Amino acid sequence: MNHEQEMLKRAQQVAELLIQDGRMLVTAESCTGGLIGATCTELSGSSAWFFGGLISYANEAKVKGLSVVEATLAEHGAVSEATVKEMCRGALLLGGDVAVAVSGVAGPSGGSTEKPVGCVYIGWQLLGNEAKVVRFQFSGSRKEIRQKAVLEALQGVIDCILMER
Repeated sequence: MNHEQEMLKRAQQVAELLIQDGRMLVTAESCTGGLIGATCTELSGSSAWFFGGLISYANEAKVKGLSVVEATLAEHGAVSEATVKEMCRGALLLGGDVAVAVSGVAGPSGGSTEKPVGCVYIGWQLLGNEAKVVRFQFSGSRKEIRQKAVLEALQGVIDCILMER
């Protein structure tokens, strides 16, 4: 099974869980550029469980669209646990009950020693709970890094819902 097929399979699992719980997913995407939302909306009937999301590629979009604090960006950078936590919180302000947020370095340029290409922070938050953020280090092309981030983002949604049950 290739990455795209696996992404759709995971999105279907997310859909089933959200529909069972009567919940909606909201996304806040940076390096994935809307790929989580695009994957979710590949499924017919996704309006029953996918609220929508914001592609917040520029820092200004994170601030204006997701209420990320400018000081957080200045102190920690866009690719950080602190920023992704705030992206989750901001996504839930848009709507939905379950948020997933992603920020990272998809490459092939833009990496640093501290945050090399493939460094991606993914966060999840259920309405009323604290956000959980994990740092990943993916390898591969820009496309592969973004697809791997989507796979982990969707798996994290599944895990968050199942852990709460």
